[in-house]
Amino acid sequence: MTDQLNKYLFADQLTRAQTVELHHSWQAGLEHQHYPDCVRDLLGELAAAAVLLAGNLKLDGSLVLQAQGDGPVALMVVECTSDFTIRATATLREDAVIPEDANLQNLLNTYDNGRFIVVLEPKPNTDLKPYQGIVPLQGQNLAEVLENYMKHSEQLDTKIFLAANADKASGLLLQRLPGTGGTIEGTEAPEEPSWDRAKQLAETVKTEELLELAAPELIHRLFWQEDLLQLEPTELQWHCPCTRERVADMLRMLGRAEIESILSERDHIEVACNFCGKPYQFDAVDSAQLFIAPSDQPNPDPSNTLH
Repeated sequence: MTDQLNKYLFADQLTRAQTVELHHSWQAGLEHQHYPDCVRDLLGELAAAAVLLAGNLKLDGSLVLQAQGDGPVALMVVECTSDFTIRATATLREDAVIPEDANLQNLLNTYDNGRFIVVLEPKPNTDLKPYQGIVPLQGQNLAEVLENYMKHSEQLDTKIFLAANADKASGLLLQRLPGTGGTIEGTEAPEEPSWDRAKQLAETVKTEELLELAAPELIHRLFWQEDLLQLEPTELQWHCPCTRERVADMLRMLGRAEIESILSERDHIEVACNFCGKPYQFDAVDSAQLFIAPSDQPNPDPSNTLH
């Protein structure tokens, strides 16, 4: 299975549809992160939503979606870059008790102080300025929160359907486009605008279909009577920029004395990335090398040097 964002345009050019399927990238994201099932699934839905929204942006940088609140889950963050790499994480409060059937409001908005935040972060040295939009965490699920945000902050009628489990994160987006429309060459103009018809059809989609059907099959099942133009798909992958070298730089900042103090109590130092959870281990030898200047490193054996 390929992780893809797929885009479709209805014949009258007044409605667009997008699907996202995350398989391998979602599995990679969960490799070092272990959450209760309901938290995992909600984070997967947020990851799918980030891809769907990023697919409509002309931004050289990153889209970041954050859900933060006062419940047992303090924060959820997903980043989707303009290169369509994603990463996602959730922060649970210490000793949090999470019911198996907990929903968005139970997890993040216990006392009605939850917030949903959309951040656009252009790459450095560009003329674009960062953007941040904040709305209350209103809605029974993430799809409703996102629809409210798009309606009130972007003035776009949007319908979003999201689903996730341990194997897949998936989503479907419909959006009414501004303008008077037209007709795609080679297609017949419909008798009525496509938005209301497409929305009605999409609302029949079931969670099981989002998780079990491949995107082309899902689109065909929902809109088999429509003339759709399919655009070039976009491949997706998981990527977190954490590296062993970055962790080493952080340990150097602690200083030799602090590192030696830690190692006096244990065999090694283990540091996990705050974002993806990937662990990095440094034993006594690794830690000693942190404080050896490059000029103090032994010269390599010339016989082992590649030419």
